[in-house]
Amino acid sequence: MEEVYRKINKLSEKYRDYTAENLSRLVKIKSLSMQEKEVQLELKRQMEEAGFDEVKIDGLGNVIGRIGNGKKVIAIDGHMDTVDMGNMENWDFDPLGGEIKDGYVHGRGSVDQEGGPAAFVTSGRILKELGFDRDMTIYFVGSVMEEDCDGLCWKYIVEEDKIKPDFAISTEPTNLNIYRGHRGRMEIRVTFHGISCHGSAPERGDNAIYKASRAALEIEKLNERLAYDEFLGKGSVTISEFKSGSPSLCAVADYAHLHLDRRLTWGESKEIAIKEVEEVVAPLGGKVEVLYYEETAYTGTRYGMEKYYPTWKIPEDHPVVQTGVNAYKALFSKEPKVDKWTFSTNGVTMNGYYGIPMIGFGPGNEVLAHAPNEKVPIDDLVKASAFYAAFAYEI
Repeated sequence: MEEVYRKINKLSEKYRDYTAENLSRLVKIKSLSMQEKEVQLELKRQMEEAGFDEVKIDGLGNVIGRIGNGKKVIAIDGHMDTVDMGNMENWDFDPLGGEIKDGYVHGRGSVDQEGGPAAFVTSGRILKELGFDRDMTIYFVGSVMEEDCDGLCWKYIVEEDKIKPDFAISTEPTNLNIYRGHRGRMEIRVTFHGISCHGSAPERGDNAIYKASRAALEIEKLNERLAYDEFLGKGSVTISEFKSGSPSLCAVADYAHLHLDRRLTWGESKEIAIKEVEEVVAPLGGKVEVLYYEETAYTGTRYGMEKYYPTWKIPEDHPVVQTGVNAYKALFSKEPKVDKWTFSTNGVTMNGYYGIPMIGFGPGNEVLAHAPNEKVPIDDLVKASAFYAAFAYEI
């Protein structure tokens, strides 16, 4: 195995420019959620060029490349949609330029998270070049719509494509650390109704904004007393939207709603989170609901799920974590840092719903996710390429 790892390192370095150039091509294609068609076609082309055994696009638009046809199934996932650019004045370079300069690939999606797929394309090429022949099937998945609804893509893959891997790796950015979980999340709406009347005599009505405002202050207090987990940290809740309506600007508001971003730590469930909010808002007449996502993919397929994304974590001594640790040590001759994400990933369905043992390992620093001046070190891409190939041998 030592010789195999030596060859993997050598080949990942040999393909340094190839990996960077592939990522540059992906970054140059704007790929917001539900608008990923062109970037998916480019990823499919790259997989085919790398010599994958099979490459297809499923009904939701996920690109699925396959190497091997064995009993044990591994999936390596990276989402191909990105967020938008934001205020262009905050960028020092063209976010769609894909510039390769000073040891980085620059642009939107380089970290979050097309760098992972660019690296795993190279991993596939390395495995083919080494004649990988284990009794294993490896799926390399460029998934869609994650930014809009994390995990929806894997709900489709498991339930519609009937692919449920034995192990998985998320290539979301981890700064080349091994991650084993993150908090879950929910999107909750709290609705208030009142009675409108003329604004010149507000005492005749029942103002929904006042109810919602009182509830907002109670929700702020709720955040302070939520559960804490030693590894994942504290649960949280914040109000991310406050909307109201009335017959006119000269009338008392008869409608208001609050949109809650609820982050769930270990031990917190959907039922617990709903009950906590209900206890706060019910005396004020608030109605609580978990929102539902349903949209049409670029393929024309309409698909959806409830906006409840479960918390997940894998024990540090779990075989999938230790496989990653052993592969890392064999490649890089040092101990990896084992940690967690701050944000949410497709792991919410892969492990949270379906119990697939998984870890995260990806190029780039998550602090640049959704931020201006996003860029990924080419050294990270090289090491990620080596890691994914080594994991396939180590597992």
